[in-house]
Amino acid sequence: MFEPRLALASLSGESDAAWARAVEDHVGAAFLGGVALDEPSRRAARQLVARDRTEFLPDDPIAFVDSQLASLDDAPLRAGINVRSASRAPIRDVAGVCADHDALCEINAHCRQDELCAVGCGETLLRDAHRLCEYVETAAETGATVSVKIRAEVPGVSLPDTARWIDAAGADVIHVDAMDSEPVIADVASATDAFVIANNGVRDAATAREYLDHGADAVSVGRPSDRPTVLKRVRRATEEWFAEPENGTDRVEPGASG
Repeated sequence: MFEPRLALASLSGESDAAWARAVEDHVGAAFLGGVALDEPSRRAARQLVARDRTEFLPDDPIAFVDSQLASLDDAPLRAGINVRSASRAPIRDVAGVCADHDALCEINAHCRQDELCAVGCGETLLRDAHRLCEYVETAAETGATVSVKIRAEVPGVSLPDTARWIDAAGADVIHVDAMDSEPVIADVASATDAFVIANNGVRDAATAREYLDHGADAVSVGRPSDRPTVLKRVRRATEEWFAEPENGTDRVEPGASG
């Protein structure tokens, strides 16, 4: 899917192409975004900005995604874009752009901000697996490599079941925010053949190795994504882990190659 097995996780309103370029030599992938695609999700994003959160609100979200991904076409990493939408049509449009750039189209079923959940985006999709699977199918039909960002510790939601369903719908990557439930990575990895990225609290060798030991295929860094010292030590830890004979590299590569 990508090498090294370290990704940058999207940070709303901050994760653009320049952010990825600044540390491109340290990571294998970078998820830009999140980007609100349709009017309900954009309205929610404007409400978030009104309470001092940062958001991407370009006049034309699809053109913005195209431009951002184009500026990374020659980067030594695989680009991705984390997107939110309350409807399916924009998912098809943005996935087509991702396919053109061999980029990962990441459906956000993760954000827990009230404004986004109120319009059916983010974490709400975890509680509506049928609609989430429709989004995945819609994106996969374009030929894009599809990632889904999900979150642990959502009451009433079984992540292993969700992983199985979205895998069957066409997801290539499952990007899991483990919250404070690191062992959930093992449950997800056991439930799916998709490429599993573990997220939350990845800062050093110990945290990276814990997730890899649980069965993750890669790890991602969020808040410290602009700190080369953190990225260097996490990258080194992942490379050392996969170099160990008992771990190896043949248990992976579902989906497209980077």
